[in-house]
Amino acid sequence: MAQRSSFVAHTSARLSAAARAAFHGTRLWTCIGTALLVAGGAPAHAEWMARDEAIMGTRITVQLRADDAAKGSAAIDAVMAEMRRIDALMSHYKPDSELSQINQHAAEAPVPVDRELFDLLKLSLHFSEITDGAFDITYAGVGHLYDYRRHIRPTEAEIRAALPTVNWRNLILDPDKLTVKFAMPGMRIDVGGIGKGYAVDRCIAILQSLGITHALVTAGGDSRIIGDRDGRPWIVGIRHPDDPNKIVTRLPLVDTAMSTSGDYYRYFDEDGVRYHHIIDPHTGHSASRVRSATILGPTATETDGLSKTAFVLGAEKTLELINRMPKFDAIFITPDGRVLYSHGLEPPAQPAKDAKNP
Repeated sequence: MAQRSSFVAHTSARLSAAARAAFHGTRLWTCIGTALLVAGGAPAHAEWMARDEAIMGTRITVQLRADDAAKGSAAIDAVMAEMRRIDALMSHYKPDSELSQINQHAAEAPVPVDRELFDLLKLSLHFSEITDGAFDITYAGVGHLYDYRRHIRPTEAEIRAALPTVNWRNLILDPDKLTVKFAMPGMRIDVGGIGKGYAVDRCIAILQSLGITHALVTAGGDSRIIGDRDGRPWIVGIRHPDDPNKIVTRLPLVDTAMSTSGDYYRYFDEDGVRYHHIIDPHTGHSASRVRSATILGPTATETDGLSKTAFVLGAEKTLELINRMPKFDAIFITPDGRVLYSHGLEPPAQPAKDAKNP
């Protein structure tokens, strides 16, 4: 067990004997089901506090345990303020954000940016490199042509015209001057595939600085947990791609980050084709090699970035990547309904499950 590379091995040592038994018991793997669902492993107590708000175009959830209500409320206020700060810095919907300034001017001249945004862009390029371009924030050169609420998609001619602007190698970062430059006109960037995870990590750091040791912060499909839930693990469910009332599997987690990406968050269907927000940077079309991808790891920034990769590379190739990364694990649901696990999360041998027929 000590040699396993998984989060399961990493966290189970922090659990009680009873929790470890439940953690590794086969009952964990008998669930079939759907979207990110989180529940505590024990009944709530008075010191547990929770709040939801709409920020970054998604639902932000905070649950924490505090010594008193005033301290807990102040900690949640700090989390929501940090979410708004990062949104103001990195949103491509806000014309005055630093990211929007890059999109408006970086094709003409280097744009100076804050160290915080620069470092996130640098990390984004790292993910592009290790995934052979499957993760690419310059996808926005094509991605901005889609409007999922209005059911608008680009024509093939529009995709062909925009696709040359999508290439992470054309995003030029100057670490000495902290500037960002586009190597060609028409380029755009969008950090939505990593920014929410980053925001979650920042909020966890704030909670820890305030003395909070047991908490959950979620932004859309990205979550991070510190501590446990009254001596038991948090129970996190992965939703079925086609039925939000069903769960594919449940995971008991402690001290980890988890990101789930799916083709059911922002999408529309037309003539039997699903157009969703995870764009293949090589084709300009919605990536379709998996229906759902869940990554477990140390930080939500990393799990957020990696969760998009399987849609482009496919489940098998992405599992090869994840299985070479000792601190990470993954669960993928394929278009034909298979549920695939990385080595550290493989369930005990039992009859194969099919996500289409739970």
